[in-house]
Amino acid sequence: MIYILIIIIGLILDRVSKIYAINNFIENPISGKILNFTYLENRGAAFGILQNNRFFFIVLTIAIVGFLIYYFIKNYKKNSKFLNIAIAFIIAGALGNFYDRLFNAYVVDFIEFAFVKFPVFNVADIFVTLGSGLLIIYMVFFDQSEKIK
Repeated sequence: MIYILIIIIGLILDRVSKIYAINNFIENPISGKILNFTYLENRGAAFGILQNNRFFFIVLTIAIVGFLIYYFIKNYKKNSKFLNIAIAFIIAGALGNFYDRLFNAYVVDFIEFAFVKFPVFNVADIFVTLGSGLLIIYMVFFDQSEKIK
């Protein structure tokens, strides 16, 4: 099933990239024209909000991922592939950061845009963002067209 593969690949890419960042960017950050690769321990959420609320984020992630998995299992046959892919991306990213919070008490971030002030992020964040973007596209364009039929 492609959706499970997306989740597994997302988790592997996230773990491997974070291990690489830990082993290489703590001592030797890389500055580029488009991206910087640096090491940051994020004990909060996006943009560093709600710092040091590990328990809250663990419970919240369990609730959200639990709901998404429940919804996915219950509806994946009648959902469009597009929606299922969006959900799989979100689950993969959420589980990637969940792993960090559970075992490290912080999330490893290491990708930073060099040309604009934007928070440092990681591969799991990319998966959540892509999945959320696909979900928005689905809700705006596809979901409405299905209701019209």
